[in-house]
Amino acid sequence: MKFNYPNGSNFVNHKGNMHDRNNHFTRYGDRGMTLEHEINESNQYYLSKGMAVIHKKPTPIQIVKVDYPKRSAAMIKEAYFRKASTTDYNGVYDGYYIDFDAKETKNKTSFPLSNFHQHQIDHMKACVEQGGICFALIKFTLTNEIYVLESNDLFYYWDEQFKGGKKSISKPTIDKLGYKIDYSLNPIIPYLNAVRKIILKYKEI
Repeated sequence: MKFNYPNGSNFVNHKGNMHDRNNHFTRYGDRGMTLEHEINESNQYYLSKGMAVIHKKPTPIQIVKVDYPKRSAAMIKEAYFRKASTTDYNGVYDGYYIDFDAKETKNKTSFPLSNFHQHQIDHMKACVEQGGICFALIKFTLTNEIYVLESNDLFYYWDEQFKGGKKSISKPTIDKLGYKIDYSLNPIIPYLNAVRKIILKYKEI
């Protein structure tokens, strides 16, 4: 199915579903589960335990072309996003508004900043100004490593690229600044462990 942004440009999905089959805790990935599904499953676990209420944001679309191969079935052939998307997930945890985006890269040595768009950064900056907790959940698919990168660190490197800085964040830098998340049984991706540390840091300021 073909999707387009409001300005008519093509939508390209950068999210992959590659997983390390040698990792004991990626049995879900062995069945083809994508990062999005892993996060959704984790959010469902958090919800069921009364720990947090975090959901994937719905993306309104405008359907422009539908094919009817059978009388009882309809297939969407072309659609447009009604407006540019902000981030993937939002909700509430420990009394804080949580807002984050999940990104994947096949690059082993760095995370390309081109995975983000200016309107997403602007959205997160506005949320942070209102006291929200924002971050990027980054997965290096070839090594099956996941990190939570705090928004302020993301903002710094995003802004620096327009001042002559690099257009990516090196893997060693993410190792140093981010919170590495190991796969587990329940939830699959226990990313709230990192969010808890970010909240504690905010309380100390």
